[in-house]
Amino acid sequence: MKTKILLFICLLAAWCVNQFPAQATGGLGAVQAWHCAPCGGACDADTYAAAGTCAHCGMALVQSAANSAGSERAPALIPGRRNVAILVYKNMEILDFAGPGEVFSVAGFNVYTVAVAPEPISSQGFVVITPNYTLANCPPPDIVVVPGGDTEPILADAALVKWVQTQAAHAEVLLSVCTGAGLLGKAGLLDGKQATTYHDYLDALQRANPKAKVLRGTRYVDNGQVITTAGISAGIDGSLHVVANLLGEEAARQVARTMEYDKWQPNQGLVVKAPTATAAPR
Repeated sequence: MKTKILLFICLLAAWCVNQFPAQATGGLGAVQAWHCAPCGGACDADTYAAAGTCAHCGMALVQSAANSAGSERAPALIPGRRNVAILVYKNMEILDFAGPGEVFSVAGFNVYTVAVAPEPISSQGFVVITPNYTLANCPPPDIVVVPGGDTEPILADAALVKWVQTQAAHAEVLLSVCTGAGLLGKAGLLDGKQATTYHDYLDALQRANPKAKVLRGTRYVDNGQVITTAGISAGIDGSLHVVANLLGEEAARQVARTMEYDKWQPNQGLVVKAPTATAAPR
């Protein structure tokens, strides 16, 4: 009788683990976790404590990579999805990072913030952001977003400039918003390219990057890997353009509809160089 009771308890425990997703953040110091293989449903974001099948769609669970840097502040990274690293720093523009973050999150990418140091930073003096990662422990990004704002201190940060140069050797896309183009220029990524930026920063960007051609009156400029956008809200347009490049225009339109971003015009920017085809969709 005791054996039957013990067996029943074990089976019940196994059933509970498989039926109820764990709500842990899956942060940098989190234990290994399992996720629903991406199926396009809301359950894609569910996290489980053990292997099995998704309680909602029946897909086999896949294991996420273990994080090991000792923090609970990072989201779980779902395997098979592109990583989007959004640089955050003191006095950046809120919409410069929040707009692209919304686009790429709705599109189903892994989105996280990265900063030079782990301490919280303030955006425009009234919003405080605690970065998910630092330059030292950031997961390899497929897409890097550089927002604008008070960029003078970050342009003088040699370690940050070097980090951007390093990411350029591996990332699919480096996207700047507003005055964030200055950091791409400082890293030498605008030489020989066309670019745009916030209207009050156009002349300064041109002076700082004489080998680039800075354009006025365009929402974004796509050079293939390097994409620059105009001021603030234009980061949403540039991000939707990236989604269209990677997932197709209909996917980008669906993201815009979800955000109720009715003003998006797919051809409002300049495409200098069409993106190369990726090895496989993610």
